[in-house]
Formats: sequence, C-alpha cells, structure tokens
Amino acid sequence: MPGEPQEMSFIDHLEALRWHIIRSAIAIVVFTLAAFLAKDFLFHDLILGPSRGDFWTYKAFCRFGQWIHAESLCIGEPTFDLQNRQMSGQLTMHISSSFVVGLALAFPYTFWEIWRFVKPGLYPHEQANSRGAVFFVSVLFIVGLLFGYYIAAPLSINFLASYQLDATIENQIDLQSYISTLTTMSLSCAFVFELPMIVFFLAKAGLITPEIMRLYRKHAIVVILVIAAVITPPDISAQIIVTIPIVLLYELSINIARVVGRNRTRQLNDRLAENNGVA
Repeated sequence: MPGEPQEMSFIDHLEALRWHIIRSAIAIVVFTLAAFLAKDFLFHDLILGPSRGDFWTYKAFCRFGQWIHAESLCIGEPTFDLQNRQMSGQLTMHISSSFVVGLALAFPYTFWEIWRFVKPGLYPHEQANSRGAVFFVSVLFIVGLLFGYYIAAPLSINFLASYQLDATIENQIDLQSYISTLTTMSLSCAFVFELPMIVFFLAKAGLITPEIMRLYRKHAIVVILVIAAVITPPDISAQIIVTIPIVLLYELSINIARVVGRNRTRQLNDRLAENNGVA
C-alpha cells in the first residue's frame, strides 16, 4: 500500500551491506593513517611504554607497595633489550601496528555501522529492548582494552622479560615478539570484557537463563581460569589479576540475564493477555 515501507530484495540488502562495509573500511583507514603519522607517540609513548621502568602501571604498583609495606611490588627497569633482526622489520611493524591501532580506534564506529544494518531487521520491541547496545559494547571494549594495556600486558611483559634460566643468558627480545605480546594481551581483554553484552543478547533470544549460569558457575570459573592462563604468562599473580575482573563480569552477567528474563516473561504475559482480550 502507498506510504508503507517496501520490503528490500536480497540485492538491496547486499547493496546496503556494501556501503556499511565501505564506510567502516574508510574509518579504519583514517585511524590507521593517523596512527602511522603519529609515529613518535605511537611507538615511544604507547607501544614501548611498558618496556620502560617509568611506565604508569609500574609506578602505581610501587606506590601501592610502599603504602602496604610490600617493597617487592616495586618493579625496576626491565632487564631486556629490544632488537630488530630483519631489514624491513621496523617498517613492517610500523605499518602493522598502525593498522591494529586503527582497528581498535575504529571499533565503536564499525560496530555502529553493523548495528545500523542489523537494526531494521528487528521487530519494534526488539529494537526498543536493544537500545544503547552500541554504547555499552563500545564502553566495554574500551574498558577491556585499557585493562589489557595497563594491567595485563605490563605484568606479562615484565614477567616474561625478567625470567631467566641462568644468569649468563641475556634476554634480547625481538621487536615483533614484544609487540605481538602487547597487542594479544590488550585485544584479548577487550573482547573478553564483552561477556555481559554477549549474555544480554543470548538472554534476549532465550538461549540462556540465570539459572543455567548459576548451575554451571563452577564450570565457568574453570573456563575463566583457562582463558586467563592462555592470555597471561605462567605467573600466578598475573593470572589472578586477570581472573578477578572476568569472574566479576560473569556475576554481573548473571544479574543481566535475570533482569532480561524477567522483562521477557512480563512481555510474553502482556502479549498473551492482549491476544486473549482480542479473542
């Protein structure tokens, strides 16, 4: 009928998706170029920051150690040298690191573009229930990224770089290995912190309930410990520091699933009541 939105064909959907992908790619390229041009800040301040003793995390741990009279928390200057052993190694790392930073910075906008493509296919009540999804996904990603960069990655780098089999063996770390550890730790934490939003959407779809999450809480803690062991070095303190926020996120997710389930049940009851009233 005139005035009603026309249903899009499969080709129209592909065309819409293509433009969402193009805009997302442009955003990634723009942030990548910005990171590439800001070489001094990107490498000296950001990437190589955890390799120096004056990094914010090390100073914070030292101040905390002095406050609780645990001087062992003070981390001195890292005892390792970064080396590049390939002719084009530094240029390659400059390009690849800029691209990773561009991806991370463009993630909120990219997710927004994906959401704009998915949202029209949802029912009005599903759109209403998912309001704020882009904001919370972006916030959790940023918080997880900062946690990985300032907490998980520095502890891992310091432990691995200071570990020695014998005092005669010097740690001369390859630049690629160092950057790979830093990016893996930071991005892993960023995506792990999306757990509450994953649970939110699964609960909306009725695929998970708070009762199931409570029933398998012990199993989930074991899985969390395994994840923490994978994304951190074999250092108990680092694994505990990474495990604690993930466990807290799991408990938060249980409450999210409980609220979502309660709202979902109320909405179903309202629809049944409306249908019975019409009948």
